[in-house]
Amino acid sequence: MEIRTLFLFLAAKLLMHYLVACLSMTVPNITTDQAGLLVLKSRLDLEPNNILVNNWTTRTSVCNWIGVVCGHRHKRVIALNIPSMGLVGTLPPNLGNLSFLVRLNMYNNSFYGHFPEDLAKLRRLKFIGLRLNNFGGQMPAWLGSLRNLQFLSLGNNSFTGEIPLEIGNLQDLRILDVEFNQLKGTIPPHIFNISSLELIALSGNGLSDIPADMCSGVPQLKILYLSWNKLSGEVPPSLQRCSELEEMSLSDNNFTGPITSGFGNLTKLELLYLGKNYIQGMILHGSAWLGTIFE
Repeated sequence: MEIRTLFLFLAAKLLMHYLVACLSMTVPNITTDQAGLLVLKSRLDLEPNNILVNNWTTRTSVCNWIGVVCGHRHKRVIALNIPSMGLVGTLPPNLGNLSFLVRLNMYNNSFYGHFPEDLAKLRRLKFIGLRLNNFGGQMPAWLGSLRNLQFLSLGNNSFTGEIPLEIGNLQDLRILDVEFNQLKGTIPPHIFNISSLELIALSGNGLSDIPADMCSGVPQLKILYLSWNKLSGEVPPSLQRCSELEEMSLSDNNFTGPITSGFGNLTKLELLYLGKNYIQGMILHGSAWLGTIFE
């Protein structure tokens, strides 16, 4: 009996050590964050004098690295801010282990390749700024799973395909910028049900269809950029219900027909671009004519 008891005790102890070891490998921590960022560094084509060469090393805490911000409470990486640093490379899936990340800002670099699906695990993300890079492939549908996202800027890249319907899931989104990519097809009507949106920038793509009812679900919309697409038909009269609009650009499309006088009720409108279409009419804005629009 004593031998059996001793055996069970030793077996339980070995099992406990095994479980602890497994948990230490699977539960992300600051060491996991550091490892993920070092993999990112290894993916970059860094010049010898680039500041990350000697700054992103194991000799210093990851929380002291250039562009890295850690939270005070959990001591995990909450922000990665590396804009305009001349960085060239691809994003590794390991970034998906930075589970406390709230802000990802890589604006104005030369990152390329696909946006790794592992980043769908970053459920705390509120800010994604990737404008002015060379990312390609289809615009990821899994972005719709980042329910806390407030700022999404993918402009001036090479994303292809259609705008995913799942973007309509981002009910806290304030900024949607996917300008100057290679997107096509329909502008999903679900976008115009995100009541928090203040800016929608879709210019410079190949979008060909526009929802007829665009303004009933976006009461805070201030800026709407749809220029340089393949949009056609009449300018949707529903746009005159976007009462908070300050800037609207519909130029360089294939819109036709008259523009309704109701657009003169957009009293907060300061900039309006309608050129290079096939529309006619005049817009009375308050007590003054905004101008004549020729075919």
